[in-house]
Amino acid sequence: MKRLAISVLTVFAIAIAQSVVVANTLPKDIAWWIEAIPIQTLTISDQQFLNGDASGRPATIAGVLRVAQGSGRLPLVILMHGSGGFEVNADFWERQFGSLGISTFALDSFSGRGIASTVADQSQLGRLNMILDLYRSLAVLAVHPLVDPSRIAVMGFSRGGQAALYATLKRFHKMWNPSGIDPAAHIALYPQCNTTFISDTDVTDHPIRIFHGISDDYVEIGPCRAYFERLKQAGKDVQMTEYPDTWHAFDYPSLTSNPTVVQYGQTTNCVLMEEAAGTITNTATNKPFTYADDCVGRNPHVAYSAKATHATEEAVGILLKEVFKLNRASRSN
Repeated sequence: MKRLAISVLTVFAIAIAQSVVVANTLPKDIAWWIEAIPIQTLTISDQQFLNGDASGRPATIAGVLRVAQGSGRLPLVILMHGSGGFEVNADFWERQFGSLGISTFALDSFSGRGIASTVADQSQLGRLNMILDLYRSLAVLAVHPLVDPSRIAVMGFSRGGQAALYATLKRFHKMWNPSGIDPAAHIALYPQCNTTFISDTDVTDHPIRIFHGISDDYVEIGPCRAYFERLKQAGKDVQMTEYPDTWHAFDYPSLTSNPTVVQYGQTTNCVLMEEAAGTITNTATNKPFTYADDCVGRNPHVAYSAKATHATEEAVGILLKEVFKLNRASRSN
């Protein structure tokens, strides 16, 4: 074990020395160090998560760390994918952040569990399980020699956006996040906000940003508007940006700008509420929610929007430069 630790430190020492060279030869959006990192976590139900029940099935997932060009411990954004798993929008954001000197960690919550996609069957993984995966990742990344633990942000998309948004709850941190890391910002693109959780306005004091398309029929914007207003009334640092004529997955450059049907794609446009003992109830039936409920739909639409993507890129860039103090760092050099 000691020999392994020495070899790892030697590798990092060589990599840091090489960074001086590549900084003058590579475009800024190209990472100078890429590393796959395993994460030990659990597979649990939403009820187990809400009750703090850690008797789930052990699981090993992983993520890809892309270290930006720079020196020392750098700021980092954890990227949390949607129901389709790793997709092309992650590469877009990795390059955008890399150009700002920000590293990324693309977390894969599916592959290690034998899941390719939950698009057609969302019941394959609890909606809250990715929050646990995030917290477990924070514990690992916080001690990485190339990551600044005080400058970690979270950005999620759709299902991952929901995880990024609700990972802000202090109640969840107390139950599941022993790392003590409270991310510097939470950024959620087109997240699902249709569940009212107990104490869900008692959240982090760090910035929370939501970006959503008004035309989205995959994850409707209405519940996010309602949650945004409740967070705002609670005095939290929250902003929500709405884009007209914009559909789900608007930052996927692989999509066309014309709305396209996601065949068999499963939507969950239900009004849900957490009851005692961690039960998620469908308010229309007053019974525990299941994916057989009438409010679960199919065949929603997706479409790329260059305008919404660029606007989000600009807003997120401004936010991260501030919370990571990038402008101050550049002025001091």
